[in-house]
Amino acid sequence: MDRRAEPMTVIGAGSWGTALAILLAREGHLTQLWSRDAAQLDAMRSARRNVRYLPDAPFPESLQVAADLAQALKGARDALIAVPSHAFRATLEGIRPHLSPHTRIAWATKGFEIDSGLLPHQVVREVLGATPGAVLSGPTFAKEVGAGLPTAMTVASRDEHFAKELALSLSGPNFRAYTQTDIMGVEVGGAVKNVIAIGSGIADGMGYGANTRVALIARGLAEMMRLGVKLGAQRETFMGLAGLGDLVLTCTDDQSRNRRFGMALGRGESPAQAQTAIHQVVEGVSAARAVHHVAQRLGVDMPICREIYGIMYESKPVGSAVQALMGREVRSESE
Repeated sequence: MDRRAEPMTVIGAGSWGTALAILLAREGHLTQLWSRDAAQLDAMRSARRNVRYLPDAPFPESLQVAADLAQALKGARDALIAVPSHAFRATLEGIRPHLSPHTRIAWATKGFEIDSGLLPHQVVREVLGATPGAVLSGPTFAKEVGAGLPTAMTVASRDEHFAKELALSLSGPNFRAYTQTDIMGVEVGGAVKNVIAIGSGIADGMGYGANTRVALIARGLAEMMRLGVKLGAQRETFMGLAGLGDLVLTCTDDQSRNRRFGMALGRGESPAQAQTAIHQVVEGVSAARAVHHVAQRLGVDMPICREIYGIMYESKPVGSAVQALMGREVRSESE
């Protein structure tokens, strides 16, 4: 059977889940898209597009909006989950009764689970056991993928065969997927970059220049590496698409909700005001708390992430956070 004819299912119809479903359908897969929001499903079925999140990306003919979860997963070779990190465990528990023994699981969810400090692949292991799993990560904006603009990303799995098959399923004239085996590194990159992007946005919102932004990116990458290596990741992973690539994208482009959130804080808005104005989940908000707690538990020095946590959860003024970072003792760049 042609791999591109195998049925695929995407769980989660936000901007990124919708973009993934459109991408898979463009590449010839019979693709089902499902969301727990019944009204949203009806609207997408009628309009043949996701009017709320990706209004300019019409659905290909081979993309169908599933009526219910059981139908969505029936016969699916691979199920791709694209939900915010706070909903990831509940989503896995919801799909578990509907999975066949042969269904493989992939996810585009980024971030530590807040209460447990676990990364998505660890949550998958707890909920689904030894089911083959892969993470999709990298520098991708849903709007550009939906529009068919050239994009590259990483597919990471300990099962190299699965990673390659999934990468081939996604790849086409305007989309290239690379494979990785370092799930830990790829997921740490996806978790930390959103926190650093809030910091980058704060700096720009305060009127600081390009020097500041680049310094935050470079030192943010160092923090990401320190945490990742402590957790067992490979250092070189962070120089790839899911590390440096995703970090630069999220810190420098205004399509990033995390960056826009930070810019609002830098202009003097409260976290609640900034969140309300964006109208979508800002993953860096919960990530700031989760990353801070994991770093504390492991004894990893992450000063930028610590100051973002202080702004978010301890009412620390943004000016004081900047002063704290600039007033740190002089040390080797390699530390």
